[in-house]
Amino acid sequence: MGRVFPGIAMAAGWILLLAFAPVPLFWLCIVLVTGRALFEFSRMTGLSFPGQPPGLLAGVILLPVLASLAGTAQAVAAGLAGGLIGLVFLVLRRYSSLDNVLEMFSLAIMGLVYISFCGAHVVLIRHLEHGVAWLLVLTAITAASDTGAYYAGRAFGKKKLCPAISPGKTVAGGIGGLAGGVVLAVLAGLVLLPTVHPLWLGLVAALLVVIGITGDLAESVIKRATGCKDSGTILAGHGGLLDRVDSILLTAPVLYYLLVFGLVA
Repeated sequence: MGRVFPGIAMAAGWILLLAFAPVPLFWLCIVLVTGRALFEFSRMTGLSFPGQPPGLLAGVILLPVLASLAGTAQAVAAGLAGGLIGLVFLVLRRYSSLDNVLEMFSLAIMGLVYISFCGAHVVLIRHLEHGVAWLLVLTAITAASDTGAYYAGRAFGKKKLCPAISPGKTVAGGIGGLAGGVVLAVLAGLVLLPTVHPLWLGLVAALLVVIGITGDLAESVIKRATGCKDSGTILAGHGGLLDRVDSILLTAPVLYYLLVFGLVA
């Protein structure tokens, strides 16, 4: 039960935010979530530029998601470029005080791309026509995939999916997650996106489930490399925020570009 109530509260809060929050408030919430995820990432990996003013490194890394308020991919790309240039200046400024310059620079770039740039696409989807509906479908895919993977893995899981990275994940769990994500995506789409053909929606859902599992494994690599069980403890029974958004960090950009390039009909 320690996981159930926080999970319900998070789901309800997210749905209310999508349904009723204006874009600026939604953007602010995503910035705060992304900032917290960056904090957890920095704490796990040891990312730090000693001697910098408080918040300067975080501000530079968060430029893409800050720029997402404009609602265009061009603005987010400008934020990404600005963040990269800013990191170069910070490295040059603090070069002599960094024990491992290349490691810190690489970690900062990873935070810039993996957390801030990818997270910015959640806001970009919100700006699109039917963006709220698509984010609800994406949420349904993620939730159903996690649930299907959990129960299928418990019932049938024997063969490990990636034992060296995440021993708890099984092939049966992956298949269950795929089935759950596709089924709920199609059902949600019939209500939220009636003009989208169910076959297309099922194909998109299947792709996003696979990308979501990849995102989950990507964070598992970070946790295993740093010896952390969870990215944080802010969510009772659910670990940290980065643990909750690791799938969406990779699925949101994929969904956004599928939509803007007209590949979903």
